[in-house]
Amino acid sequence: MQTGMNFSEYDVGPFYDEMFLPDNTARPGTELLKERIETLRLGELAARQTAAEQAFYDQGVTFTVYGHADGTEKIFPFDILPRIVPANEWSLLEAGLKQRITALNLFIHDVYHEQKIIKDKVVPGELVFSAQGYFKECMGLNPPLGVWCHVTGSDLIRDDKGVFHVLEDNLRSPSGVSYVLANRAILKRTFPMVFSASKVRPVDDYPSLLLDMLLAISPHRYGQACVGLLTPGVYNSAYYEHSFLAQQAGLELVEGRDLVVHDGFVQMRTTRGLKRVDVLYRRVGEDFLDPLVFRPDSLLGAPGLMEAYRRGAVALANAPGTGVADDKVIYAYVPKMIRYYLGEDAIIPNVPTYLCQREDDLSYVLENLDKLVVKAANESGGYGMLVGPRSTREQQREFAQRIKDKPRNYMAQPTIALSRAPVIVGERFEGRHVDLRPYILYGEDIKVLPGGLTRVALVKDSLVVNSSQGGGSKDTWVLSD
Repeated sequence: MQTGMNFSEYDVGPFYDEMFLPDNTARPGTELLKERIETLRLGELAARQTAAEQAFYDQGVTFTVYGHADGTEKIFPFDILPRIVPANEWSLLEAGLKQRITALNLFIHDVYHEQKIIKDKVVPGELVFSAQGYFKECMGLNPPLGVWCHVTGSDLIRDDKGVFHVLEDNLRSPSGVSYVLANRAILKRTFPMVFSASKVRPVDDYPSLLLDMLLAISPHRYGQACVGLLTPGVYNSAYYEHSFLAQQAGLELVEGRDLVVHDGFVQMRTTRGLKRVDVLYRRVGEDFLDPLVFRPDSLLGAPGLMEAYRRGAVALANAPGTGVADDKVIYAYVPKMIRYYLGEDAIIPNVPTYLCQREDDLSYVLENLDKLVVKAANESGGYGMLVGPRSTREQQREFAQRIKDKPRNYMAQPTIALSRAPVIVGERFEGRHVDLRPYILYGEDIKVLPGGLTRVALVKDSLVVNSSQGGGSKDTWVLSD
């Protein structure tokens, strides 16, 4: 029998590899996967990759890229080699994420109430009040259970020493969890024996955990609550995820035009008349939620929604105003928040960060644009970013001017040698850079989904893992012991 692909020529390189040690031996927990792959017949691994991609087509697992020449609707790229995280590493990450979300939630509540952290000069008030995600209209809000950030996706990276860092926090409406569930469904069929023998922790219960969290914040805690998912509509880049989660968790999928505030309550139009909605998992930005409070030209929300929320007639997840902690400049102060509110050191460190609003940091950034990664405070998806070592002189000059024009809007970080994981490239394996987005649910308590979305930069040598920039994903296996 002719053997198939093997890892004998796989180049670990100078990076931390998620599957192999520097001497090319398999890391603990990945041995079974390596052995199984190397016993497959010639062409069988490629056939399994093709079958997995076909399954994504059949299920319509897509995302939208606006302005793309080949059309907007894309199948989410996927590599069938899973990324494996040992139990001891995950325990540390889980503890660190719970600590971080606890502090961020306290920070959000504080800035919309007493603002102690600002008065004590731990976080500069001018940064908070100038953040695009800060809304003065949210002052004095008191969300159910005191929780603001119900669904969070914090992006983690691992450096060349194997140490995890938080790269950024996504607290407005983090996307991607539907791909975690789709990846897992396909990988269970791709490597069933390895999956079973590896004792991988499940992620399939995320929809029920999401529903439990939403029910926990309902104004009708002990009755039958109606829970909806508020979507901008079919043209939104994450609409597949909206419809998927609504179907899987048993949520009503609604748009702003389906809602009306009547008799003091939020109600949705149905073929049988109006029906009260108790909880909305919003995938619509704050500024579009209510034209009577925020943008008057918005057609995505419902007039009167914020007044109903303020009176406790409806619950919203995430709570309006959470975006203030989503700002990439505010991110730099999270370790100080943890120390201020919890009296602890951060379990997962931040990446070292330079804030261009600081005069010394600004000078350093402008002098070292060719070495740094520069990000805009409120951009996402890999946009508004300069990767210095891979940029041109012209791009550096352009970014220098942007920074000088709006220094508060930019921060910079060293170019981290992200860890890599093997992917299938033709008939061989090559290393590609990866990050990890775990998902955290916060209701009556904090639950962290074991694993999350491993995003992979499928373009060789690229450090940008976003799907809109040529990235794909892997299933993430967290081992139970």
